[in-house]
Amino acid sequence: MAGLHDRIKGSITALITPMKSGDLDESALLRLVDWQIAQGTTGLVPVGTTGESPTLSHDEHMRVVELTVDTARGRVPVIAGAGSNSTAEAVALTRHAKEVGADAVLSVAPYYNKPTQEGLYQHFATIAEAVDIPIILYNIPGRSIVEVSVETMVRLAKIANIIGVKDATGNMARASRDRRALPKDFILLSGDDPNTLGYMAHGGQGCISVTSNVAPRACAEFQTACLAGDYATALKLQDRLMPLHDALFCEASPAPTKYAASLLGLCEEDVRLPIVPVSEGGREIVRRGMREAGLLN
Repeated sequence: MAGLHDRIKGSITALITPMKSGDLDESALLRLVDWQIAQGTTGLVPVGTTGESPTLSHDEHMRVVELTVDTARGRVPVIAGAGSNSTAEAVALTRHAKEVGADAVLSVAPYYNKPTQEGLYQHFATIAEAVDIPIILYNIPGRSIVEVSVETMVRLAKIANIIGVKDATGNMARASRDRRALPKDFILLSGDDPNTLGYMAHGGQGCISVTSNVAPRACAEFQTACLAGDYATALKLQDRLMPLHDALFCEASPAPTKYAASLLGLCEEDVRLPIVPVSEGGREIVRRGMREAGLLN
């Protein structure tokens, strides 16, 4: 697991799930994984929220993880989305991820139920005890309503296979509070592209990124600069990418990202209800963001 700690860093893509006529587009997914790795992406997260996990069937979810693992072939870590607001379901998805060879899982704080901090601890501890696979916690109060507190995270970090966190709190001070309180080898990853520059300056080691779906090389260069302490270069890349970061959330994610990917010929823009395709106004915002990032003429 020590080697994995060193590998989970830099620009990690929260993969979209390509679809065509309502079904998984498996050939597009395989091409996307290969392209991501060739462009410098250092890790892949299939079937997170960006991968439309809420509207995939269990069979589809598992198939996407299997295809990603098989195509990556160990070239970069695969951190499979395996969270749920049902602890039993999260255990089952985590067990499957281990069985098919994922390197780790991303496990989100239970949404909608609004558990207490003790409930959060018991949820993650139960998953960790049930399946011997490295676990990255996903702290995203904007979607799950509940926030994993620093104190709860310290408790969880004492469990050997809970190795890091994806932080989408939007709170820059939280990164420093976590870094001071948690073990030195606990992996701190940003979950919010626009705030990643600040998060890295607070001691982060990478980002699970939406933008890297369509700008993987620039996101990888940005992370390389941050990890080297070259914040002058990182700031230039931040300015170039910021309009795209904003554009990809101009409407409900991942519709803008899938539209952007379609402009690059990576896949169709198909999404699954209740997400709908991007409006005409949104399309112009996405095209403008891509032009500013140097992805379109």
